[in-house]
Amino acid sequence: MTGTPEPGGQRPRRPRPDQPLRARWDPISDDATTTGTAGSRSAISRFVRAYGWRAYVIPILVLITVALLIASVRGGGSSDDDAAAASSESTRNTNVSEETTPIGAPTGDIPEDALPAGALPEGGEFTQQGEEVYRTIRGTGPKLGTSNHVYTYTVEVERGIDPVQYSGDAAFAKLVDATLANKRSWIGDGKVSFRRVASGNPDLRISMSSANTARELCGYQIKLQASCYYPPDNRVVLNQARWVRGATAFEGDDLTYRQYLINHEVGHGIGYEAHRPCEKNGELAPIMMQQTFGTANSEIMALDQQMKANRSYVCKPNAWPFPPR
Repeated sequence: MTGTPEPGGQRPRRPRPDQPLRARWDPISDDATTTGTAGSRSAISRFVRAYGWRAYVIPILVLITVALLIASVRGGGSSDDDAAAASSESTRNTNVSEETTPIGAPTGDIPEDALPAGALPEGGEFTQQGEEVYRTIRGTGPKLGTSNHVYTYTVEVERGIDPVQYSGDAAFAKLVDATLANKRSWIGDGKVSFRRVASGNPDLRISMSSANTARELCGYQIKLQASCYYPPDNRVVLNQARWVRGATAFEGDDLTYRQYLINHEVGHGIGYEAHRPCEKNGELAPIMMQQTFGTANSEIMALDQQMKANRSYVCKPNAWPFPPR
């Protein structure tokens, strides 16, 4: 594209064809004389005569079935996680680059003051308007990850943005590379890999973008500073205003927010179009949750009226698709 039994006891040897079945397989002695157990042994003997070797297999199968049922009930606590993971994977669109409209930016008619968690925090300066033309930062890199499904990417910056505001090209490119190379990132499940290139037609163009250019590419129906994936250009649009100032939910942890921003928008670029809510109260937020605008479902669901989730759940900020648990 261009974006592992415990070996059981030794199995009893079957009787030779010239021997009666019970001679080897009936554990109940024929000369049993204890009267207190004669009746029960007689019943067992009749059962064995009727079913032969199957008389011993049936109880074992019953025990195995019971054990499996118990394990299933006890393991039910993880079924939600498995279902969520399966649901997330099943909605991946590997042809996302063929879409024609931006992916990831919120839409609707909600005023900015109704979403205080999504407001841009106070902080450093950023470029409001760039030149709407991008330059590629020099540098290439090795394959990141074990999958043969490799997304090539460039690291780009819009012309007209002051490098001092984002600590320069080298720092920006280094953080992008290090984030994608981390085993907690998208390479963590072995399904995708990445490789940085400096030319050609890459699958993903990971781009520092001025606030107004981000609005133009991502849309500005909701008056919030947003980032997105813009399929016509294979462009992962990172809004510089957010890069510089972060998001309220991250409480000033700019590094973690920037790692989140890269992983979230790259997630859109590799096909995860849909956003996800907080799925377990108090747990780490899914990477595809709109954490820029909050980690509480009550905040996120205001942006997505179609989302179905428990409105009372609140998650913790999280920068990784596969965080340690």
